[in-house]
Amino acid sequence: MATISLKDQRVAIIDEARGIAQKAKDEGRLLTHAENEQIAAKGAEVTELDKQIAAAEASQGVLDQLGKSADQHKSNGSPSGSKARTLGEHAVKAFEGTLGARKGRNFTLDAGEFTGGVKAAGDPHTVTSTGSGILQPQLDTSIVHTYKERPTIADWLGSGTLTSTAITYFIENDFDPSTGGNFGIVGENEKKPGITFPDYENVTETLKKIAGWIKVSDEMGEDLSFLASEVNNRLLYQLLMFEEDQLLNGTGSGVNVRGILNRSGVQTETAADDADLADAIFRARTKVSLATGLEADGLVMHPLDYQKLRLSKDANGQYFAGGPFAGQYGNGGIVQNPPIWGLSNTIITTAVEPGTALVGAGKQAATVYRKGGIRVEASNVDGEDFTYNRFTILAEERLTLAVRRPSAFVKVSVASGAEG
Repeated sequence: MATISLKDQRVAIIDEARGIAQKAKDEGRLLTHAENEQIAAKGAEVTELDKQIAAAEASQGVLDQLGKSADQHKSNGSPSGSKARTLGEHAVKAFEGTLGARKGRNFTLDAGEFTGGVKAAGDPHTVTSTGSGILQPQLDTSIVHTYKERPTIADWLGSGTLTSTAITYFIENDFDPSTGGNFGIVGENEKKPGITFPDYENVTETLKKIAGWIKVSDEMGEDLSFLASEVNNRLLYQLLMFEEDQLLNGTGSGVNVRGILNRSGVQTETAADDADLADAIFRARTKVSLATGLEADGLVMHPLDYQKLRLSKDANGQYFAGGPFAGQYGNGGIVQNPPIWGLSNTIITTAVEPGTALVGAGKQAATVYRKGGIRVEASNVDGEDFTYNRFTILAEERLTLAVRRPSAFVKVSVASGAEG
């Protein structure tokens, strides 16, 4: 009876798992609980086979070396034919199995790898080229979610995916009745007025790449829990912060995203002083409604500006947003970070300058488009990583921002700025 190799078994199990996911996709549905459990079980089988394959390759390397040593001994140490002629060749042949296992340390986490409903759009997935090495593909499947410590600008805006490298959309220019004409009252046998609506502006947004990397030693990499925390709490968190800055302040020049604050057509509002800031934010809400018919659903402001509003008091010395231990005048419980004017997406971030706030209808007026998800890769073949016993972890994503209704956003400026 023919023997099936470990690698063939591994391929067969992976095909079965993909078949389960593909069936759900073809039927236009998410995976059932039972199907998820089946895929998880297949993953466990693959992991066990990976260990067996790595052990087999290492053992084969030792056996090969023993055979070569015996051959060399029989020929009195005189290399001939396919035998190693130099110390370098001898080392390569001796460590062939070990080097193969070492290459298995390279791995990839890709949020766009699966679409069968197992993971959310922002969750990375793991795949390996050889299935061996100390970096086993069992990183926390919620790896992307854990590094978000607060609502972000990307959460506030609409979201979409791209299959191409760019998206083109059309924005209608403002209608001016003084130049484009308008309806009017006409009498009998009088000429009726014509109306010319404005042209559309053709806007194309191309995908931009955000990327960065960190170095991790082999010893630290052996601790998978530590490695997951490094990816979550340092690398991916920093990527999120940079993304937020781009979506808000990106210049649009070169490889930069064009952020909301650098879009033509964004409205403005000014607070006369710090005491007028809350009123200015409400006036900005009204401007959004008057210009677009949309309702503002979000606010972005600096922590220092939010602090002013949070600590503001009335004439009786009572905090408008509730005191440190109770609500206004001792009524109700305290809210940690209460939204302003009911804007549930109140985002407090240092990505916006002190003395500047942004009010808008983010969900309906702008969309963050992504191609794939956040991609994380690791390799020990970068520079001198191999000789220093370390590896490089790279995180990157491709995205762009489409702002279809710039007038649905209002930049609020405080005349006096924010206090330090």
